[in-house]
Amino acid sequence: MAPKKKNTNKHLKHEAHIIAVDMGYGHERAAYGLKHLAVEGEGIIIANNYSGIPRKDSFMWNGSRKIYETLSRAKSIPLVGNTLFGFIDKMQTIPPFYPARDLSAPTGQTKQNYASIRAGLGRDLINRLRKNPVPIITTFFLTAFMAEEYDYPGDIYCVTTDTDISRAWAPFDPRKSRIKYVAATGRCVERLKLYGVKDKNIIHTGFPLPPELVGGTDPTAVKKALRRRLQVLDPKGIFRRRYGAAIDRYLGPAKALPKDEVPTIMFSIGGAGAQRKLALDIMYSLRHEIATGRLRLILALGARPQMISWFERYAKYWHLKEAIGHTLIFFAPKSRKVYFEKFNTMLFKSDILWTKPSELSFYAGLGIPIVAAPPIGSQENYNLEWMQQVGGGIPQRNPLYAGEWLGDWIESGALARLAWHGFWEAPTHGAYRIEGAVFDEELPIEELPLVV
Repeated sequence: MAPKKKNTNKHLKHEAHIIAVDMGYGHERAAYGLKHLAVEGEGIIIANNYSGIPRKDSFMWNGSRKIYETLSRAKSIPLVGNTLFGFIDKMQTIPPFYPARDLSAPTGQTKQNYASIRAGLGRDLINRLRKNPVPIITTFFLTAFMAEEYDYPGDIYCVTTDTDISRAWAPFDPRKSRIKYVAATGRCVERLKLYGVKDKNIIHTGFPLPPELVGGTDPTAVKKALRRRLQVLDPKGIFRRRYGAAIDRYLGPAKALPKDEVPTIMFSIGGAGAQRKLALDIMYSLRHEIATGRLRLILALGARPQMISWFERYAKYWHLKEAIGHTLIFFAPKSRKVYFEKFNTMLFKSDILWTKPSELSFYAGLGIPIVAAPPIGSQENYNLEWMQQVGGGIPQRNPLYAGEWLGDWIESGALARLAWHGFWEAPTHGAYRIEGAVFDEELPIEELPLVV
């Protein structure tokens, strides 16, 4: 059973303007984990799609968003796809970290971003926000730059949304900037220093996972979910034979599972919709397991309800009509807000998350093993590396044979091992650390080691 919804903001003085952008799902997903801090009645502000946005601003924002999403989808086109995507990926490339060196010089992308601000991009939004100068917490660097350039009177915090970041995240002149960064990983901390950001403006917090999934400072719900998941993903008790004492000590003794309990796989299509073909391959490969009820597959199609009928046609062609709604679930609400809410509910019930290594890489901390689809872009390569470093995820094998290798990984307890290691090694309380940092309050949460 998913945790009950409740207002987790016990401190009414803890209010901030929570800002994201509609570019894929990464920036909005990070903001969703902080929605309990949003100004009452305001909710999460979408900087490129808010009520009353000037037509000029909307045109400038949407141009870059459409280019990114189009090129992301084009990556799967044979022969030319990688070349087309390479144009935008080159702008966002994260340089090798070693050897440590000064990387503070602004890049072409940084100059372009500040040129847009000088042309007036974001002035209307910041002028609206300055009427209530509470802290700004934004999950996109450009909106942080706007707030600083337009002299927003309150504090400005920028949340990093990947395990490593490009120079574009740092201001034009980092040493003079007052923007404070709440960094998702130790690597982001060290990277920001190479980009010239002052040490005092960098706080290591972890990624802001949604409080309703973390369970607040009481991890009972997460522990119960992990306890059940370890049983489902270790049917022969291979993992338990090695770690059973530690599992029982921390999670409590196992309870008998219902006879109809089977592994649930959730596949998440990214915001640009570039993984539709992969989703079909997965459904085809697992069709026998789905039809016979040996596993459950949830296809999270984003906020694209029009895609459901497309997938249903294939499901019926592969004789999965009877499985739809039971062992085969298509999930695609109309609005992005509802999508994030339902996504968390579905994820809480899932045992395996199959996704490209996006911001969802951080969800390994919930004790959900991640099967990683091929990375799209420089930052996702680093996300995959981090995920493997903490032991919470593994790259997919050939999706056309998923029915074979996924079965082997479950039977051997390999996915149970990923769930256990991800739960212990990946940080989970980023949302609370960010709240403590912004509002200068001590919280009963342990400090994060600077794992790079």
